[in-house]
Amino acid sequence: MTHFDLPLEQLEVFLPPREEPGDFDDFWSDTLDEARSLTWPARFDPVAPADSGLSGIDVDDVTFAGFGGHPVRGWLLRPRGVDDPLPCVVQYIGYNSGRGLAHQHTVLPAAGFAVLVMDTRGQGSGAFPGATADPVGSAPHPAGRLTDGIDDPAHAYYRRVFCDAVLAVDAARSHPHLDPTRVSVWGGSQGGGIALAAAALSEGLRFAAIDFPFLSAMRRAVSITDAPPYRELVTYLQTRRGEEEQVFRTLSYLDGVHFAARARVPALFSVGLMDAVCPPSTVFAAYNHYAGDKEIRVYPYNGHEGGGPVHQREVLRALAQRG
Repeated sequence: MTHFDLPLEQLEVFLPPREEPGDFDDFWSDTLDEARSLTWPARFDPVAPADSGLSGIDVDDVTFAGFGGHPVRGWLLRPRGVDDPLPCVVQYIGYNSGRGLAHQHTVLPAAGFAVLVMDTRGQGSGAFPGATADPVGSAPHPAGRLTDGIDDPAHAYYRRVFCDAVLAVDAARSHPHLDPTRVSVWGGSQGGGIALAAAALSEGLRFAAIDFPFLSAMRRAVSITDAPPYRELVTYLQTRRGEEEQVFRTLSYLDGVHFAARARVPALFSVGLMDAVCPPSTVFAAYNHYAGDKEIRVYPYNGHEGGGPVHQREVLRALAQRG
């Protein structure tokens, strides 16, 4: 891949206008109020070391109430032998992946943090199997989740996922061995888009690590890349001629740029300048609109892998500095 987007000096000042609906805040406030009215206590079922394969980490199989009171699965991993309430990172997963197996998420507990890995409803792959169904139906749409329910903001798939993400933070705060005042969020790609929404919709977060977020500046994204998942949206529009403005109206309730303008938790972003999946200008659109204290790490010759393990180390350092 080559550098196909704006040059860095233009990306650093790229601030597209926000085309957000007038009822954006009410939409999300009402969504969360309705969801919280249907919640039930999160369950944390211990997993024996013989089953998890982890002798130095305590593992719980988590089930909490997400959107609509639907059960959402996850993993909670904590370093064994630590009695004090732990800081916790709620981690969100990339597109088409599920929570996988517990041993795939040991970086944060190895660094002294608890991690609650949220399964993404209706997703999963061979490498990262999912365990959470999405019981809500959808109008006909192409394969994939981006256009699921895109005919109406109330039906949109990511309305449910972003709501799940906030309720995952609530679940983490309910655990007796976790410090409710030291909860952070982290994700890359789809997980970065979810983390960005959670940063805006959850109160009192400690920190947000938002890596090359998907679902930002989506109207621009589909005009400059044909890579999936944005290709799903193009395919949908090819068969829904004349419905473009309704589609983008729905997406305006989900766009990371609008969440960024409302998020005030300190944040570390990252971007790969050769990323055709989440184009750099869409990442900078969210970053430049972000309302809170922020930094961004730029990886000039990386694509959708971003900074990889080098950037993971940056995030661990940032988390450690905040305690």
